Amino acid sequence: MNYQEQKFELPALNGISPKQIEVHLKLYAGYVTNLNKLHDTLAELMKDSDKNAYSLSEVKRRLAFEFDGMRMHEYYFAQWERNSQPPTPSSGLEGALTRQYGSMENWMNEFKAMGAMRGIGWVVLYFDPKAGVFHNAWVGDHEFGQLSGLPVILAMDMWEHAYMVDYVPAEKSKYVEAFFANLNWDVIEVRFNEVCS
Repeated sequence: MNYQEQKFELPALNGISPKQIEVHLKLYAGYVTNLNKLHDTLAELMKDSDKNAYSLSEVKRRLAFEFDGMRMHEYYFAQWERNSQPPTPSSGLEGALTRQYGSMENWMNEFKAMGAMRGIGWVVLYFDPKAGVFHNAWVGDHEFGQLSGLPVILAMDMWEHAYMVDYVPAEKSKYVEAFFANLNWDVIEVRFNEVCS
């Protein structure tokens, strides 16, 4: 098994520097590299699974961190590809968020407030197609806090590596505003439409 690092078509971003993106993309590449190394290690350890039972369990636990770190960053960077686009007022996504939260602004205020919380992790908008509801969730170490089986609609990285080139921790809210200012909502709406189709 060999995962490939994705390449993203990122424009110049407002409030997020090329240096910040360069540093962050290198970190993403590290998740891909480490995931591939873990698969190689697992294959080697499986040659004598009884003898290597402890090591196998530890490597398997680490695999979730690297895999989710890779995938979450792929969601993250894809949201900025091409150029920023505002939400489509008549879209199914905006309509569904408005029905649940009262307005798009109400949803966005809650999501942004979660980003301003202390700590590192991700703020993720999930949609539960079975119940027909959204969830704004805090995800800690990539694999801790994920809502089982729910597709990711929007992912905002709140680990310090996502903004520390441009902002100090006390300026997290400036990063959150820059994150939203650069979103290509067409990408996010496609994710939602795929879940609902």
